Amino acid sequence: MKKAAVIGAGITGLATAYYLSEHEGIEVDLYEKTDRAGGKIRTYQKDGFTIELGPESYLARKEIMTELASAIGMEGELVRNSTGQSYIYANKKLSALPRGAVLGVPTELGPFLATDLVSVPGKIKAGKDLIKKPGPLYTDVSVGRFFRRRLGDEVLENMIEPLLSGIYATNIDELSLMSTFPYFKEREDKYGSLIKGAIAEKPVSSHSKTKKQGQFLQFRNGLQSFIDQLLKTVQKKGVNTHFNADVESITKADGVYSVTVNNETKRYDNVVVTVPHFQYKRWFDDFPLEYFKHMEATSVATVVMAFDSAQVKNDIDGTGFVVAKKMDTAITACTWTNKKWKHSTPEGKALLRAYVGRPGDFIVQEKTDEEIIRLARKDLDKIMDIEGKPEFSIVTKLEQSMPQYKTGHKSRIDAVHKYMADNYPGLYLTGASHYGVGLPDCVRQAKETADYIIR
Repeated sequence: MKKAAVIGAGITGLATAYYLSEHEGIEVDLYEKTDRAGGKIRTYQKDGFTIELGPESYLARKEIMTELASAIGMEGELVRNSTGQSYIYANKKLSALPRGAVLGVPTELGPFLATDLVSVPGKIKAGKDLIKKPGPLYTDVSVGRFFRRRLGDEVLENMIEPLLSGIYATNIDELSLMSTFPYFKEREDKYGSLIKGAIAEKPVSSHSKTKKQGQFLQFRNGLQSFIDQLLKTVQKKGVNTHFNADVESITKADGVYSVTVNNETKRYDNVVVTVPHFQYKRWFDDFPLEYFKHMEATSVATVVMAFDSAQVKNDIDGTGFVVAKKMDTAITACTWTNKKWKHSTPEGKALLRAYVGRPGDFIVQEKTDEEIIRLARKDLDKIMDIEGKPEFSIVTKLEQSMPQYKTGHKSRIDAVHKYMADNYPGLYLTGASHYGVGLPDCVRQAKETADYIIR
C-alpha cells in the first residue's frame, strides 16, 4: 500500500486528502501546524449572525467546488447570493457599473455611453477597441498594460481595476494576464476586439428578461461548516489527521521521503505540500525554488460592523461597492452583507463588511484593530449615510494571505513544477500560490495532484 503525507489542512490540503482517500490503495496522513482546519476560512456565528471572517463565497460557475460539496452531502446547504446592481466608488461618488459589463468590459452600448464612471474622451478611447488590431503576445503582459492598450486608462482605472483588486491583491500594472485572465487575450485574438468577444460569449440568460441569478455560492451555516464536514468525511474515510503537528524536515533517499513531525520521522511514497509559498524555505533550498523567496503576498483585513437597520440609510438595490484606487481610501471594497446574503443577518439588523489592504501599504501590519476600525468607518462615512456606533465590530487580519501573481508568474511556476517532477518525483507543491487563488481553484489543484498520485 502506498503512503502519502499531505502538509497543511487548509482547503487545498483537505481536498487533496479527500481525493486520495477515494482510492483504496493509499494510506494518508494529514498534518496541520495549528489546532484547526480551514486555513483562512473561518466563520463566526452569534445571535443569529453568520459572518465570514476570511473568504466569503465562491464563483458558482467553477463547478468543482459544488461537486465536492455534493459528494460530502452538503449540496442542500448551498445558498446563492441575492442580486442587485454592482457599484464603484470613483470620482468621489457611488456609480452603478454599466449593465452588462463583464469584469468592467462593456457588452451593451447604451449603458456604457450613459455611465458617469468614464468621461466622453474615455468612452471614445474605449470604442477604438472595436477597430484596433490584436497585438502580439510572446510571453506575458500585465493586466494593466493589456487593458490600457485595448480600452484606455479610464475604463481600466474606474471599472476594471476596482473589480479585479478584490480577487488579486496585486498592482494592476504588475498583475500577470496569463496567470489570471488569459481568456481575454484569447478573445482579442479570436474576435479582434474585447468588446466584440464579450458580446459574442455573453451567456444566453444575460440576454433574457428572466430574473438574474447570483453568481456566488455560500453555505447556510458558513464556509466553516463545509470545512468541518470535509474534515469529518476524510476522517471517516481513514485519513489520519494530525493537528499541532509541525513538519520540521522533508528529505529524500532511495525514492522515499522522510518527513519529521514533532521529532518523529515517518517514510512516505508521496508528499503533497499545500502551505503558503513563503514556508517552502523551511524544507527546500534548491535554487530553482528561489522564486518563492521573492514572491510577495499582500496582507489584508476584513472589518465587520453590525448595526440596527435604521442606523444604515441604504435603499440602493445593490450588494456593495468596490473602490477605485485613485480615491485614496483605506478600504478597497464594502459588502452590504445583509443584502447580499439574507441568511447572514437577523431581521432588523444591517451588516457591513469592509476590506482593507493594498499592495505596498502596511495598514494591516502597523495599525491596531481599533485604528483599522476608525479608518474603515471614516471612509464609509464619506460614501454612505450611517448613524451612531455599531452594535459590534470584528477585525480579522490575514497577513501575507494574498499571493501576488506578477507578470511572468505562470512560466516561473511551470518551471518549478517541471524541476520538482524531475528531481523530487512524488513530491508536489500546490495551492493558492500556484495556479489560482479562489476556493474552487484550490480544489481543482487538489484533485489534479491526487490524480497524479493515483494514476
